[in-house]
Amino acid sequence: MNKFILIVLSFFSLSLFSQVKEAPIISEGEGPFDQLIIRGATMISGTGSPPVGPVDIVIENNTIKNIRTVGYPGVEINEKRRPKLKEGGKEIDGEGMFLLPGFVDMHGHIGGTSQGADAEYVFKLWLGHGITTIRDPSCGNGLEWVLKHKKLSEENKITAPRIMAYTVFGQGAKEPISTPEQARQWVRKNAENGADGIKFFGLPPSIFDAALRENKKLGLRSACHHAQLDVARWNVLRSAEAGLTTMEHWYGLPEALFENQTIQDYPLDYNYQNEQHRFEEAGRLWKQAAEPYSDHWNAVMQEMLDLDFTIDPTFNIYEASRDLHRARREEWHEIYTLPSLWRFFLPSKISHGSYWHYWGTEQEVDWRDNYKLWMTFVNEYKNRGGRVTAGSDSGFIFKLYGFGYIRELELLREAGFHPLEVLRSASLYGAEAIGLDNEIGSIEIGKKADLILMEENPLKNLKSLFGTGTIKLTDENEIVRVGGVKYTIKDGVIYDAKKLLSDVREIVEEAKEVEGFKINQPGMDEYFRRFEENRKDK
Repeated sequence: MNKFILIVLSFFSLSLFSQVKEAPIISEGEGPFDQLIIRGATMISGTGSPPVGPVDIVIENNTIKNIRTVGYPGVEINEKRRPKLKEGGKEIDGEGMFLLPGFVDMHGHIGGTSQGADAEYVFKLWLGHGITTIRDPSCGNGLEWVLKHKKLSEENKITAPRIMAYTVFGQGAKEPISTPEQARQWVRKNAENGADGIKFFGLPPSIFDAALRENKKLGLRSACHHAQLDVARWNVLRSAEAGLTTMEHWYGLPEALFENQTIQDYPLDYNYQNEQHRFEEAGRLWKQAAEPYSDHWNAVMQEMLDLDFTIDPTFNIYEASRDLHRARREEWHEIYTLPSLWRFFLPSKISHGSYWHYWGTEQEVDWRDNYKLWMTFVNEYKNRGGRVTAGSDSGFIFKLYGFGYIRELELLREAGFHPLEVLRSASLYGAEAIGLDNEIGSIEIGKKADLILMEENPLKNLKSLFGTGTIKLTDENEIVRVGGVKYTIKDGVIYDAKKLLSDVREIVEEAKEVEGFKINQPGMDEYFRRFEENRKDK
């Protein structure tokens, strides 16, 4: 593997290619059933269509066979209009509940040894938040490991979402990839090995072009984080023209929008391996791009639209850059974040995404401005017919699996998406981007039974999708928690989402008990030690 690829792989620290503990060979769900009927729910189809209900949904094994409107809101349902339950069939009373298509996390790393996040922990957090499909961009546990779990998930032998395996370019290469022909050979071998696609970080142009075109020729999909190491000579537009199907984050896009420069305006003491440098300057990049709605801005967008290109922004993963305090204090950390994962998040010169060497107000203000310009482009791309998906990239930068994905939906809403557009990005558009829209992504007859059932209306409050629910004051002046997914149905198998999250809490509590661990904010132990010393001296 060449030097460039080795440098890029440092993004994932020691977690890449180090296998985490495998998921237990057990499915904790019920089904699939010869017949399953969900009765009386309000359906949000994922297509952009407004809600409709009450409806009865008939599922046979893993296929939606009938969607029948059975009445009107607030009116007693005429039982004669309802589909009949066959002997041995199962019913779910969905009256007063909301039915959604299962979510697709387009950027879902399955844990890592550095984070100490085993497969069971990650899978249950995902399913507990209604995520029924994930795209693993890099296969950091190794392709063989990921394909094993993909097959077990398909067979419903483990409690896990559907998995799409995108290897990182060069993974498993026995010699340096230094020519276009070697790149093409690796791509062909990757397809033979059973990968669903490739994740790129950037390469020398001739090698990148050859790999993308060969991958497209074979009918595989691709994703790219256009790392700064080579983006000066190959940006998003060049990737899209060569056959890239999805861009991750936003790197490479501002560079395509440059008008008066060709390279990011790096300080002269910048060092890419210093992650505070890297992320601090990334927060100033959108200001260097063309003005929104200018001729060049519009031209770049139009070319991407013409190529049917997909943007997977992962807004949430950089949120700590604009509000570190919020990210550190998200309430679920106290009960759902493993001690090992919390330590990985803390300031470090080694752990990827732990760039809090001296993060301050100036950096956060820059990042807030960055977000405004970034979100403007993404929202307008959607408005002009472009495909925007939802991906989390959790396991880094204080973002927790499942919870980070729901936060991504909130940030799409902040960018200007209507809640129905948010849910379409989370379901149908994700399915389209990975080539599974004929099977999943929306509630339609003939598609697989990947569904979410919940008691709160997520269109009114996306916070109701968080596993911790959302705060509500009752008419009796009582503070309660409402929401959270009630049932996640994947491949016709029903999972009790709240039970899965309860299992995660037990995993975390056990890890804390073994270590005698309690979450403390960075540096606070030393702060209180000095405080006590000063108090005693006085």
